[in-house]
Amino acid sequence: MTPIQISEVKNIYDYEKVRDRSRQEIIGLKKRRRVQVGKRLSFLFENRATVLFQIQEMCRAERIVDDAKVQEEIDVYNELIPASHQLSATMMIEIEDSSEVQPVLDSLMGIDSGEHVWIQVGKEYAIPGQFETGRSDGERGKLSAVHFVRLEFSREAIKAFRTEDVHLVVDHPGEKARTRILDEVKAALVEDLES
Repeated sequence: MTPIQISEVKNIYDYEKVRDRSRQEIIGLKKRRRVQVGKRLSFLFENRATVLFQIQEMCRAERIVDDAKVQEEIDVYNELIPASHQLSATMMIEIEDSSEVQPVLDSLMGIDSGEHVWIQVGKEYAIPGQFETGRSDGERGKLSAVHFVRLEFSREAIKAFRTEDVHLVVDHPGEKARTRILDEVKAALVEDLES
């Protein structure tokens, strides 16, 4: 997928005019790109539309109007757009009760290292998640509730992805779960892998 260009980002005034419609479209799109795994982990598979929406929302929330500052946001969020033969997801650790935040994050320490998260394509292909660094600090016992993960597929794994059952798997001492990716979600992800 091609990166977002500054010419695609609407100024705040113009964005306000279309924001309600854009939000409704993105909510529908995200429903077809979200996978819940276990009790606490949710994965949103990103594409150009979800990333552009996030850029627009950040510029709106932070009142960013300077082109250089808009470009900084674009540069940060373009990292979420998957390259050829990749999927890219935002992994969110969902915690509703504020008293559970630290215990849950502590129990998931290290989930972003090693091979605790992967996509299983049929029986043959296990695609490990590669996490963005800087979202945890094992020495300090700190873990972010939001992580960015990439999954790199071979041509053979992409071919199998189209026809085999596909599961998103988490195997960590703090969370062990396996979710079959629904056909509607899988169809959207095939488009990403083939773009």
